[in-house]
Amino acid sequence: MKSVFRKTCKLLTIAALLSHTGLAASSIQAEELPVVFQDDFENGVQRWQPTDAAKWKVTKQADGSNAYHLLGKSDYQPPHRSPHSISLIKDLVVGDFELTARVQTLQTSRGHRDMCIFFGYQDPANFYYVHLGQETDPHANQIFIVNDAPRVAISESTNAGTPWKDGTWHQVKVVRRVADGLIEIYFDDMDKPQMVTHNREFQFGQIGLGSFDDLGLWDDVVVRGIPAKASK
Repeated sequence: MKSVFRKTCKLLTIAALLSHTGLAASSIQAEELPVVFQDDFENGVQRWQPTDAAKWKVTKQADGSNAYHLLGKSDYQPPHRSPHSISLIKDLVVGDFELTARVQTLQTSRGHRDMCIFFGYQDPANFYYVHLGQETDPHANQIFIVNDAPRVAISESTNAGTPWKDGTWHQVKVVRRVADGLIEIYFDDMDKPQMVTHNREFQFGQIGLGSFDDLGLWDDVVVRGIPAKASK
């Protein structure tokens, strides 16, 4: 059964959208969406909620800045086949949004080495995520939905594989438009999406970072959108 959180978020977010200058979020261009969250991890991780806090820490980089460090596969078993390592932004629920971040893999090269971004998150059994895998197959380098069942690829288009480079920071972007269900995934090239699909199953939810079962670094996370807070 879908969580009450999902229904509550939907109602609250609709109200927020209608109150925002009288426009639906889907009619607002990305550059006009307000910044609702940003974190460079210089002040800790108080706004993050990981599935396994012991596998996440803030690590100082060579340039003196901090990054959010995923140390490896989390000791967390999801209810359905889906990623283990998830860290959600606390107290932020959005419909339309644009997320940008920097990411670096620390995993040795292999077909399924990955980092993931989560969105439309309702509960541990209902959400979307993008798997930025090194090689593409039905279970890697796709946009997925977890809908009270093991994850299923829903990509309409993807690339041959995410071109990870060892020891390199990459730029990622996720664009979500609720009205037509658009989901776009960008990697390094911020003008051309690497993955595209349309799905309207989850129209609102939380956002998170992580990996299926690998390790890496995240930094400079920015979310533009229109938030609504679920009642407790």
